[in-house]
Amino acid sequence: MDSTLAKGLAAIEWMTRQQRDCRVTDLAQAFGMARSNAHRTLQTLVECGWAVQDPNTSAYRPSLRLFELGTLVSEATDIGSLLRPHLALLAQQTGETIHLAVLDGAEIVYLDKFDSPLPVAAYSRIGGRAAAYCVASGKALLAAAATDVPALHKRLGTLVAHTKSSITDFDALLLELERTRARGYAENREEWRLGVCGLGVPVFDARGQAVAAVGMSVPSIRFTRTQARGLADRLMACARDASVTLGYRASPAPATPLPTSTTKRRRLE
Repeated sequence: MDSTLAKGLAAIEWMTRQQRDCRVTDLAQAFGMARSNAHRTLQTLVECGWAVQDPNTSAYRPSLRLFELGTLVSEATDIGSLLRPHLALLAQQTGETIHLAVLDGAEIVYLDKFDSPLPVAAYSRIGGRAAAYCVASGKALLAAAATDVPALHKRLGTLVAHTKSSITDFDALLLELERTRARGYAENREEWRLGVCGLGVPVFDARGQAVAAVGMSVPSIRFTRTQARGLADRLMACARDASVTLGYRASPAPATPLPTSTTKRRRLE
């Protein structure tokens, strides 16, 4: 066991349960440690974003990051159970691999899945991760986030090629996200894994926020333009039903387009 990590986690839990601001001496007494060690532990928590220090009193308290993560875990669990019937029906209708994913930084995380029964199939793993800009579920969520270009660039960082089809140019990615928003679904044509294509559509909650994406992984041999469009129609219907389950009601107002890059604006001018 990593004693330093265990000490930090124990300190976070202890501070949270106090429901008040805590001083260095409080932590030192609670854990029987030297004041210098208690101060170092608290400062490390502050630097890592798990605690904040009041500049006036020098006392410490847990940051809202704990609340944020707890909410995400709770929502993910609820979303998975609520949307599972929709995924099951889509899997039955299409015979393809269906999954539910959420956005976590520059990656997506698979929360649930139904594997295809077909001899040639594409697979995902619950708990697995993938670069958001390379897979359809990730692109669907990035397009729905309506973030500004600098924030998106900061989120994704350098776009690394995972296959020869991966998008590695940021301006090209912006155009791809704009196409995704316009047609209502995202595509992945062997951008993450060779021989594997995919589709993704965001799922919205009652606040109108994209909280997950329903995705479909399909072997490239079953992903012609005609086949992809037919599967996309079923996927969008599934995502609409899933969104209604979460309390979403579509607004008649048109969606705001994702901001274009300065490079694209120069080309248009």
